[in-house]
Amino acid sequence: MNLEIIILAAGQGTRMKSPLPKVLHQIAGQSMLQHVISVARDLNPSAIHVVVGHGAEEVKEAMAAETLQWVVQEQQLGTGHAVLQAMPRVDERSTVLVLYGDVPLIRLDTLQGLVEKATKAPALLTAQVTDPAGYGRILRGDDDSVLGVVEHKDANQEQLLINEINTGVLAAPAADLKRYLPAVGNANSQGEYYLPDVLAMAVADDKTVAAQLATSELEVLGVNDRLQLNQVERECQLRQAQQLLRDGVSVADAARLDIRGSLHCGVDVSIDINVVIEGQVVLGDGVSIGPNCVLKNVTIADGASVHAMSHLEDARVGAKANVGPYARLRPGTVLAEGARVGNFVETKKANIGAGSKVNHLSYIGDCDMGAGVNVGAGTITCNYDGVNKHKTSLGDDVFVGSNSTLVAPLAVADGGFIGAGSTVTKAVGEKELAVSRAKQRNILGWQRPGKDSGEA
Repeated sequence: MNLEIIILAAGQGTRMKSPLPKVLHQIAGQSMLQHVISVARDLNPSAIHVVVGHGAEEVKEAMAAETLQWVVQEQQLGTGHAVLQAMPRVDERSTVLVLYGDVPLIRLDTLQGLVEKATKAPALLTAQVTDPAGYGRILRGDDDSVLGVVEHKDANQEQLLINEINTGVLAAPAADLKRYLPAVGNANSQGEYYLPDVLAMAVADDKTVAAQLATSELEVLGVNDRLQLNQVERECQLRQAQQLLRDGVSVADAARLDIRGSLHCGVDVSIDINVVIEGQVVLGDGVSIGPNCVLKNVTIADGASVHAMSHLEDARVGAKANVGPYARLRPGTVLAEGARVGNFVETKKANIGAGSKVNHLSYIGDCDMGAGVNVGAGTITCNYDGVNKHKTSLGDDVFVGSNSTLVAPLAVADGGFIGAGSTVTKAVGEKELAVSRAKQRNILGWQRPGKDSGEA
């Protein structure tokens, strides 16, 4: 079977109250349209046609990495009219699946079932809902076959009691759509050309219209405002967390994990509450992520731990390394095996060698650090001179005393020792001690100042 998919993405989405085209609003770090395209790709279609209108160029630019057939609907005159715009590009021998760019939670297995039912006649995706207000109702015959859809504003009192609704998602032989769509009229309360009207035409031709029932209301929820966007976001996040649990990842609370990209986990991974995953994140075996951490484009090797309140971006953490709590690893940070970046430490473009420690209250930027280095509290690398960035190089087994200032460009050779409170501006040789601080004076008989007892 040759399958072609048409995605309707022309709506303005005025209820979103945003200049951004509705289908570009994000769910779990991706646009709603991207979610729909991804599930469409999983069906292995020969072509994906996207019908755009409002913000067409912006939508095309956002999807530039995708191979798509673009169709512009100059006037938004209804779903039937939108699909009709794409039909000239569709092979008459194909089966056509119509999806919506603002329905991002549609499941692959649901669509597979729908497409399988549409080889000889149209098939419709329906859903049972608790409150059908505003939705088109499914009309069935005495034999339970689908007769058609009546829109809410056109339904009579008896039809309004029906709680099986039209999701808008439809599959049909392309030949049927090419035949029926030009005959669809707009004699309804909205003055629009409705795609589901083709169902009644098929029934009139003695075709049996099948229906596929969605797994839940949320699967087919179309996003029209920020409230629905939030509902879909939470459902998407819950699905991802539940899948992690099924895959053997320990997730402390499935309702308090946000994955806004992709997350790949090894075995025995533990993720505490309120963790945010962005971009591409890979966690090795036995990795532990503490509460309230943000990981963006990060790879963390086996046995490493990231403690509470830490923020890692574009960084690599080696096996059995420790990060945090309250640490910030900025882009370009690489921690070797067993390295430690502790509380209130910030790094950027820093290579921290095996077993090296930066445990407290320090800034390490543009720095290559060897193995076994110990950096004391309050140390900073002065890497920026107001115009250019400069490198600091620390050899193996270097010791940097607390409250030291390392002014780059600077090299400290293997075994070099920096005395606490020093400002170091010159290279330090192998096993040399560098001390740079004012000589201490103790003043005998000094009197602590007292408050002035006189009135102002």
